[in-house]
Amino acid sequence: MKIKAVRFAKLKVPLVTPFKTALREVSFIEDLVVLIDTECGQIGYGSAASTPVITGDTHQGMIAVIQQFIAPKLVGQEIENINQLTHIIQSTVVGNSSAKAALELAVYDLWGKLYQAPLYKLLGGGNSELKTDITISVDNIDKMLSDCQRAVEQGFDVLKIKIGNNLNQDIERVKAIHAGFAAKAQLRLDVNQGWNAKQTVFALQQLEQAGVVLELVEQPVKSSDIQGLKYITERVNTPIMADESAFSPKQVIQLLELGAVDIINIKLMKTGGLSRAIEIANITAQYQAECMIGCMLEGSIAVAGAAHLASAKAQQISKIDLDGPALGQYDPVQGGVEFSGPQIRLSDAPGLGIESITGLELITNGVWPA
Repeated sequence: MKIKAVRFAKLKVPLVTPFKTALREVSFIEDLVVLIDTECGQIGYGSAASTPVITGDTHQGMIAVIQQFIAPKLVGQEIENINQLTHIIQSTVVGNSSAKAALELAVYDLWGKLYQAPLYKLLGGGNSELKTDITISVDNIDKMLSDCQRAVEQGFDVLKIKIGNNLNQDIERVKAIHAGFAAKAQLRLDVNQGWNAKQTVFALQQLEQAGVVLELVEQPVKSSDIQGLKYITERVNTPIMADESAFSPKQVIQLLELGAVDIINIKLMKTGGLSRAIEIANITAQYQAECMIGCMLEGSIAVAGAAHLASAKAQQISKIDLDGPALGQYDPVQGGVEFSGPQIRLSDAPGLGIESITGLELITNGVWPA
């Protein structure tokens, strides 16, 4: 099964409610879809979100780097040589993790189709049913409480609370949500780099003294502030998780060697796809550290790949934050992974199992070779 061409398309889905964090606010899931065609007529699907404030990647930039540098090296390659393909994707250019992730998803999808097996089984997994949390965007307290209530009514029992834009308000938000929902759901906080180290220690000590129990706090400080993460971890009881500080295997090793965090958040858009995500999961196992599998604000193509990884590495990945499709008003992807509220179900269809995609807008000048 040889690669014949690489194509691109756009996919846009409106959100149920605007997605607000300390870094950004958006109203749509907007994915760049990468389609890899083979000489035998099979199509591999991958996708990536544009998150310039996190990964530095935009859709226009992804298309450019794939067309100019990576696609010319992929065309003509055999899908069965999956390690060679991922090596080409990872080594041809530095950075550009989202573009690499979209390409890797597409080649792994084709790899599954080649061997007529679902990706999670090829990667060594067995559990086809997973359960995700859901994100509660930062807002005024009444709106956040309302969003929490809606999520609980939908069956979610783990809530990821976005905060980080005002320290004192953040503390009051968390206290109010804990008072209203601690008996119904576990609470995770995601600060999105919104605090500094001393603010984080102050806030968490205030919350701990008030009896607020949190499952974890995600990336409270700037991504480069590794010593800040260590400072926090040494002074609070609440587990601290690295997100934007943990893109590569090398960064993960540094964080765990220093004892800077308790948990690593794996995201395909950061790792550049499945191959290095698998490597990071294996590294955390060596350090006996926990992992969470997460996603950017992306649709069900990329999140399906993350779900297959979560099944394959269930012994390392104990927490799941794959709520991107649940935040959209509808799922345009038919077949493969089913996202229904907190429930994620993997099918036994080959690869990612995608059958069709509604609303896919092909980019006419986005083909290599032209």
